[in-house]
Amino acid sequence: MNIITKEIDLGDGRKITIETGKVAKQADGSVILRQGNTVLLATVCSAKESNPEADFMPLTVEYQEKYYANGRFPGGFLKREGKASDYEILTARLIDRALRPLFPKDYHSETFVNVYLLSADKETMPDAYAGLAASCALSVSDVPIQEPIAEVRVARVDGKIVINPTFEQTAKADIEMVVGATFDNILMVEGEMNEVSEAEMLEAIKAAHEAIKPMCQIQKEMAQEKGVVKREYEPEISDPELQQKIKTELYQKIYDTAKLGLGKQERAEAFEKIEQDFIESLGLTEEELEEKQILIDRYFHDELRTAVRRLILDEGKRLDSRKTDEIRPIWCEADVLPSVHGSAIFTRGETQSLATCTLGTKLDEQIIDNVLETGRNNFLLHYNFPAFATGEAKAARGVSRREVGHGNLAHRALKKVLPSIEENPYTIRVVSDILESNGSSSMASVCGGCLALMDAGVKIKRPVSGIAMGLITDTESDKYAVLSDILGDEDHLGDMDFKVAGTPEGITACQMDIKVDGLSYEILAKALQQAKEGRAHILNIMLQTIDKPREDYKPFVPRMEKFTIAKDYIGAVIGPGGKIIQEIQAQTNSVITIDEVDGVGIVSISAVNKEDMDAAVAKVKAIVAEPEIGEVYKGIVKSIVEFGAFVEILPGKEGLLHVSEIDWKRIENVSEVLKEGDEIDVKLLDIDKKTGKLKLSHKVLIPKPEGYVERPARPQGERPFGPRPNNGGFGRGPRNDNRQGGNNNGGFRPKREF
Repeated sequence: MNIITKEIDLGDGRKITIETGKVAKQADGSVILRQGNTVLLATVCSAKESNPEADFMPLTVEYQEKYYANGRFPGGFLKREGKASDYEILTARLIDRALRPLFPKDYHSETFVNVYLLSADKETMPDAYAGLAASCALSVSDVPIQEPIAEVRVARVDGKIVINPTFEQTAKADIEMVVGATFDNILMVEGEMNEVSEAEMLEAIKAAHEAIKPMCQIQKEMAQEKGVVKREYEPEISDPELQQKIKTELYQKIYDTAKLGLGKQERAEAFEKIEQDFIESLGLTEEELEEKQILIDRYFHDELRTAVRRLILDEGKRLDSRKTDEIRPIWCEADVLPSVHGSAIFTRGETQSLATCTLGTKLDEQIIDNVLETGRNNFLLHYNFPAFATGEAKAARGVSRREVGHGNLAHRALKKVLPSIEENPYTIRVVSDILESNGSSSMASVCGGCLALMDAGVKIKRPVSGIAMGLITDTESDKYAVLSDILGDEDHLGDMDFKVAGTPEGITACQMDIKVDGLSYEILAKALQQAKEGRAHILNIMLQTIDKPREDYKPFVPRMEKFTIAKDYIGAVIGPGGKIIQEIQAQTNSVITIDEVDGVGIVSISAVNKEDMDAAVAKVKAIVAEPEIGEVYKGIVKSIVEFGAFVEILPGKEGLLHVSEIDWKRIENVSEVLKEGDEIDVKLLDIDKKTGKLKLSHKVLIPKPEGYVERPARPQGERPFGPRPNNGGFGRGPRNDNRQGGNNNGGFRPKREF
């Protein structure tokens, strides 16, 4: 075996080991990547036959985490890995977006890249290494790529930049991004931030690029040591004469049509007519047209791309006649669906999102059961893109990877402004249904989702808006134009798709795909500044619709409250066999859940109305409450005794209401004024420090009768000598003379002498 091994030093004691030539040798290329106890296998297979008539790169990237990697069984009945999770889809998309620009434009062979997690380290985030592993497999294969790439996760933790942080570090980071790049150029960025500035974001991207450069160099060395020779492939079919004819006859027509500022449908029909008129002028037979159609479409698209780019660079005019920094018309509505907890429509140009917000209980939380991540998620955002949004007649076939990716970006943007779990006890689900689309429906989802959250009464920290930026460059003249709020065509024909979301305080999420080499940081800085201005413009219009979260939830929203209790009281609330908590739920028509987190009990209570919720909260808090001197309680008489009544002021906590404390007037028989089960307001006067007994009073809560004279308290240590019955009013009276030592001295014992 010709085994080649390379090491990459991350600079903090960690090393990445890459090995090829040992496993999966029948694939076109394969590597084993190891960092700590994390092991990834990456393979690439590309068909030998190329499709010269294709006009795209048929690349498929799959990422899968094996449950055995972490010593776990998969869930479900089958107990085996199945359909890719959202996390695996998102990781595969990160790899795909960085790899796709590597292939020659005329290479059209079916190509499959597979990355498997074989061993897991609970400290290491494997998705940060998946792009590097995939690129290494391509580098040591004969599949033609232009140059290697690498991906890293960059985070800022406690003010310091960290490359490929641990799970724990990432949880504390205020910047967290995955960056993909070649040795010279940034290709892809995706991440989230805690409202950071544009300058701080650029600093993190630069740090990531510096870490990527040695990873790219190692791959070149591996390919050289292995003696890799890239395969020859059949290039695209071409017809230079036809290409020149289309350029000569159609370029100006396309340019003039692009200047008209037509809407999406009208513009598409106008361009289609130009192409169809040209085809008819050729006078081809059906067989000849079938042979030439692919080339005609390709060359027409090339001229369309050139015309649109020249129009923007030379005249500063876009397809819809906007200026480069101009935002399309926007209109919004909130509270558009009567029975929904929160709803809004956000429309920007020809892109429209219907966003809804649903508030649920803890029982509605999403259960996460990935290989390395388990737990629960109380904020979900789902993005749906039906075919009718672009006027297509096509059946729905489940959620696409694109929908998962766009929803994740909007989720990242909004989750940074959600209130804490103490402020918001609800599980939140936001859904963005795209009703129209022509440019950045994911950013429309951010804006619509923000409005829906505020309409639902969710107390977000600050409102969020998002915008998609584009770029047109000309390397020969060094001209460039940064475009705000790009159209779908500008995304397709341009050099950059840069989505930025944030609040007035800073950026919360971003996603960037760059399709051109040599993009400078100066251009990126300009794009970010222009995006900031665009976000502010969009947000200003949003706030004219609803400027802050509603003061209260809609009447039909389940009422919910969350609070903490001492760990020792969890059992008391639940009761033996769940008896107590079940009784409370039945009596108050509520749902109560209790979880132990970090040594305390988290109680979540929800009910269909505020009255039921308040009753349930009061019952639970009564169980865990400690009696306080001076507090007034609504007690229940539990038993009657000769000298008073025992009253329960809190569940399981009784005190004595002495007969003298029931009323200001004298009571001879307690049972005449109180019965078991009676409710009575009492004040806690004192708690015996030794026994813990409670002294209660009712009379202090009622007014004194007119003319009432309170008997003065006996001075401590002074013995009374007032009149008593049968002794003439002189103390005890005389002792019996027959008793030893008795005398007749008025009842006073003589002083003893010792």
